[in-house]
Amino acid sequence: MEDKMERCTLCPRACGVNRRQGQRGVCGETAQIRAARAALHMWEEPCISGRNGSGTVFFSGCGLGCVFCQNVQIASGAAGKPVTEERLAEIFLELQEKGANNINLVTACHFAPQVRNALARAKETGLLLPVVYNTSGYESPETLRLLEGYVDIYLPDLKYKSRERSRRYAGAPDYFERACTAIGEMVRQCGEMCFTDEATRTQRLSVDAYQERSARGESLLMTRGVIVRHLLLPGGEDDAREILEYLLAAYGERIFISIMNQYTPLPHIRAYPELRQTVRPQVYEDLLSYAIGLGLENGFFQEGSTAQESFIPAFDGCGIDRADNLEEECGER
Repeated sequence: MEDKMERCTLCPRACGVNRRQGQRGVCGETAQIRAARAALHMWEEPCISGRNGSGTVFFSGCGLGCVFCQNVQIASGAAGKPVTEERLAEIFLELQEKGANNINLVTACHFAPQVRNALARAKETGLLLPVVYNTSGYESPETLRLLEGYVDIYLPDLKYKSRERSRRYAGAPDYFERACTAIGEMVRQCGEMCFTDEATRTQRLSVDAYQERSARGESLLMTRGVIVRHLLLPGGEDDAREILEYLLAAYGERIFISIMNQYTPLPHIRAYPELRQTVRPQVYEDLLSYAIGLGLENGFFQEGSTAQESFIPAFDGCGIDRADNLEEECGER
């Protein structure tokens, strides 16, 4: 699989460039790992972040490249520092020592072989945390199979149903078909969802136990499973309903579905006037009602207004270089 970087086919773009000789793929990256932040992150779903936070590594570059990307600084490659496999393994262990609930790999597809090697190295030297693979959903099943046994939780987006919208916003009219195939592979790998108590981490909890105890306000963590995210876009109500219908028909209660309202119009989307607005609260509430009407029980919803640039972390390289002091914190703005 590593040779695929010499004629890169790691993502569905299959651009075929030789990244090992310094050529840049559609993702914008060579074979040199680059990352822009490694820190405890509090803004994932409750069963991922918990109280301590998710040990999140934000990788530079992206093979999908949505025009409205909230993390455009790293997706475009404008932010990021070179990282060796050895240093990446150390970062995972440092995040564990800081109390992270898991290791959260954000947009790692185009570095999958190196990330697998770093995970193997970290596990050999003491990494015990579950690993989360946080992705746009535009993935190749072959690449996902490379990660089998190294990833415990998959956190994919399912962004678009319409070929027209996925072509306009990501240049990927095949997005829905590709993402659905990838999610099927993720569910195959993960099997039954499992949870544990954040405080004791000694119990293996079923979905039913998770629902019951989380309703009482207990902090519980996912240790295995799939959470599919859908970010509601302005004018995207029809896509959103069809995506929910598909996921519930295909997987029922075997996955969690996270319906998000945090779309934030950033300055770089000026050429797309329909995206220069937030989602109206009533539109989001109507989608939630629709989801409940479909029978969604394993779901995450967002309360209040989350469309703020303050929810986008600072991609300032914090946590990437070797720190003299492990207590040093990366502030979330």
